[in-house]
Amino acid sequence: MSKISKIYEKLMAGQSDGNFTFDDLQYLLQKLGYDIRTTKGSHVIAQKGMSFHNLQEKKGKAKPYQVAQVRDDLKKFNIKPE
Repeated sequence: MSKISKIYEKLMAGQSDGNFTFDDLQYLLQKLGYDIRTTKGSHVIAQKGMSFHNLQEKKGKAKPYQVAQVRDDLKKFNIKPE
């Protein structure tokens, strides 16, 4: 199983939202075709079509509610790794 598949499965399982690394979330979104942009502050913007996320790192981890929002959007727009 590839790295992207492992991260995707971990995200979709929804059992470790509070322990999801920011780097893994950003890597996953980038590999799924999201355009990643940094802002002047600590935020990272990830956008693909109508799917848009404003992400912020907290001590190396992604914020749990943001992980849940990404999972919901991936389901909504049926976005999966190839």
